[in-house]
Amino acid sequence: MRSLLSLVRENWKVTLPAGIVVGAVLFWLVFVYFGFQTLFFDDKVDEDGPVFASGAGASGLDSDALSEEDAAAMNDAMDELGTELVDEANDPMPDMPDTEIVTLVSGSFVDRSHPADGVALVLNDGTEQRFLRFEDFATDNGPDLNVYLSTAPADAPPGDFDDDFVDLGDLKGNIGDQNYEIPSDVDLDRYTTVVIWCVRFGVAFGAADLA
Repeated sequence: MRSLLSLVRENWKVTLPAGIVVGAVLFWLVFVYFGFQTLFFDDKVDEDGPVFASGAGASGLDSDALSEEDAAAMNDAMDELGTELVDEANDPMPDMPDTEIVTLVSGSFVDRSHPADGVALVLNDGTEQRFLRFEDFATDNGPDLNVYLSTAPADAPPGDFDDDFVDLGDLKGNIGDQNYEIPSDVDLDRYTTVVIWCVRFGVAFGAADLA
């Protein structure tokens, strides 16, 4: 008859691997799938305004400031280039295109399944290029958050946001100013709502109507 000690040893050998498997599954569910740790950590960003392919940048930003030496060198180079072109063509230089950055549409974020604050702006420089910019933005952190442009209004039922949408990519940070380029073929008369969308669980953290 086997001793009690040998039975305990055999059961321990069986239950230990099972416990490791269960622990690993629980760890994956809590920290990978549900992203529980994101509740305690913020992803902060602080991007300057976007710089367009034309060279235009949002006015008043540090990224657009030139030192006096750089400005003088740029002016000299432009003067020299202008003189060469005039000499070659014997005709005045054509007017340069207007590259002033303007706000096409904007809207304020409203809470959905989580608190959301800040402003969403669509910026344009007179070309086809457009950027979506968040300013003073803040929401809760979470797993698998993306930035959508949706046809559903900000107060729509949650399931409507991903019926007809454009995915602009992963949310760069749950706090701070940030930019997302909008593809040139996206019709902003159709996709009029910005949505912070949790792809994994199918919920909207926040939304903003663009007008």
